[in-house]
Amino acid sequence: MPDITAATERKLRDAMERLLNGAAVRTDGRIIKENLYREAGVSRATMNRATAVMDEWARRVDGTQPRDREIESLRSLLADRAAQIKQLRERVSSLEAQLTIAATAVAELHVENQLLSGDDPSRNVTPMKRPNVDSRRR
Repeated sequence: MPDITAATERKLRDAMERLLNGAAVRTDGRIIKENLYREAGVSRATMNRATAVMDEWARRVDGTQPRDREIESLRSLLADRAAQIKQLRERVSSLEAQLTIAATAVAELHVENQLLSGDDPSRNVTPMKRPNVDSRRR
């Protein structure tokens, strides 16, 4: 089996760099061997013959995809934020209920205070005038 040419090796290394840096041109950017040979524009067999490049690929990829780790990190952060938002909404709801209770208590105390001080505006009692006794006798 003939070795690959320097130009082919360069294509594979360039494609590897693009994939690892998240700058794929010909593929969806996933860190998989299929994308490596497609990104380089060579056949799978040619890629497999480039043992030095494949060894470097195995070392650098390390079995996990760097972009997938970033995505998982962002998903985890999103889940944490969603839980935090849920807690804050529950807290706001609780505080709104406490505020309603406090406002009701203040209103009741205000009315009670008015009654005790004799300033009840709902009390429109007007004393009736007594008829003049002398005028009825005439």
